[in-house]
Amino acid sequence: MGQAVTYELLHECKQTGARRGVIHTPHGDIQTPIFMPVGTQATVKSLTPEELEEEVKAQIILANTYHLYLRPGSKLVREAGGLHNFMKWNKPILTDSGGFQVFSLGDLRTIHEEGVEFKSHLDGSKHFFSPESVMEIEEDLGADIIMAFDECCPYPSTYEYTKQSMERTTRWAIRCKEAHTTTDTQALFGIIQGGFYKDLREQSAKDLIDLDLPGYAIGGISVGEPKETFLDILNFTTPLMPKNKPRYLMGVGTPDYLIEAVLAGIDMCDCVLPTRIARNGTALTSKGKIVVRNATYERDWGPLDDECDCYTCKNYTRAYIRHLIKVNEILGARLLSIHNLRFLTNLMEKVRIEIENDNLLNFKNEFYKKYGYTKE
Repeated sequence: MGQAVTYELLHECKQTGARRGVIHTPHGDIQTPIFMPVGTQATVKSLTPEELEEEVKAQIILANTYHLYLRPGSKLVREAGGLHNFMKWNKPILTDSGGFQVFSLGDLRTIHEEGVEFKSHLDGSKHFFSPESVMEIEEDLGADIIMAFDECCPYPSTYEYTKQSMERTTRWAIRCKEAHTTTDTQALFGIIQGGFYKDLREQSAKDLIDLDLPGYAIGGISVGEPKETFLDILNFTTPLMPKNKPRYLMGVGTPDYLIEAVLAGIDMCDCVLPTRIARNGTALTSKGKIVVRNATYERDWGPLDDECDCYTCKNYTRAYIRHLIKVNEILGARLLSIHNLRFLTNLMEKVRIEIENDNLLNFKNEFYKKYGYTKE
């Protein structure tokens, strides 16, 4: 049986070493580097699959194992023919393992070697996730890429706690691999942990690479640490990952972090940020973030971003979108979500071109200056 997912390296930027590639999956090819919209509950909030494909130009979306396990239940999704059929999205899907969500429950969960006992955030009911049960859930959901069950350390954590957690994540990854049966249709990615300790990151990467999984992710950064700490661990860990497999940085979605990830050699990133801030009336633009609900836009007849090619910017003014947000109309959140997601997929399209042109560092400096970031 062949592997469900493979990576093809097309070009490395001579200026930076950033990678331009293609990830081949059962539901189509993904041009990388890529930003992946998050569809927690088997939907990217407020958008149809057609809008995601045609307006956002998304190539792959994420769904959430923890949330879909609780509602509607993975067996029901399986009965529907898997996530692709259930949500009518015929391009690639990635499901996370629920590790981060369970970690986020704090006092509502207890971690053992066997797995994690937790109480549902919905009704307090008791549940248990093990590497084996998570593999069963993810196989029911049927995504192209499935993540191993891991433990995400809080920031900050002691060396001893982080070491125990990292070693447990490795043992759980071994159990995930042993329990994973659908290797010809679903690719299991391992998650490198180790907090902010370089020797632990190195050990985690080495142990997981020994498992020869189809792809690898960096977990446990971008969890509240300072940017310099994030960059230090990102730039240390990424070169440890195999060059012939997809490299995924979990939970990153601001333009600067996306560009820094690509510069480090990352292929895939995801984040809820663009749709979350859309619901709060905030837009990402080529000149920085703007809060459209502010009074300054009341009579602004221009688009959100005059450099953007999205449906929202081609058709609506800042004044109209501000009005929608102020009166809590659903359309406001929808239009801002389309725009913010397209802004990031468009950013990554430009990044791919700049890698091919060996010009990514110049692009970064120009983008940062215009966006309003201080130069690194």
